[in-house]
Amino acid sequence: MIIQLNGKSIQLAENIFTVKDLLLSYQLENRIVVVEVNKEILYRELYGTTALSNGDIVELIHFVGGG
Repeated sequence: MIIQLNGKSIQLAENIFTVKDLLLSYQLENRIVVVEVNKEILYRELYGTTALSNGDIVELIHFVGGG
């Protein structure tokens, strides 16, 4: 499956089906992340049940602390 992730076209691994799977693959599951799929921001509770489809447009925004 091919999706648009943060403006780049990527081929997803065969074991990525949901937004939660995608976050796990990028090791972002325990971070504060804003997820937008097809221009809709998702609530964290929906990550495990929101299926990704070929051609989806996904934006992941995570915060980095520093000083």
